[in-house]
Amino acid sequence: MLIDQIKKENIEAMKAHDANKRSVYSIIISRYIELKTNGSGKEVTDADIISIIKKLDKELDEERNSYLSAGRKEQADEISKQKDALQPLLPKQMGEEEIKAIIATLPDKSLPAIMKHFKTNFPGVVDMGLVSKIARSL
Repeated sequence: MLIDQIKKENIEAMKAHDANKRSVYSIIISRYIELKTNGSGKEVTDADIISIIKKLDKELDEERNSYLSAGRKEQADEISKQKDALQPLLPKQMGEEEIKAIIATLPDKSLPAIMKHFKTNFPGVVDMGLVSKIARSL
């Protein structure tokens, strides 16, 4: 499971005294535990963890931009290092050609059917905004 890999990476970052990686991995682990113990009784999947990572990536982007607009380059560079630690954990996103090929094989090419197919079968691996844009252009 992905969380096990993240926990191992966190330990390695601790041994290497890499504060940026430790910070990011600790946040992911903390949010995983929070999600697991929220009382819903739902099993936390790798897709949930990828969702946590994507949300954290977006938050780091916003934080980095705030530091840059405030003229605080050193802090922005630290945030960039944290974002770099996240990239290996994110799955490779589907490209436009892959999306078009999958849409071509679908029997129902209506926008709701296409969106449902991708959301159900490719969670975390495809940008739904890109799917929507491509589906509208066909």
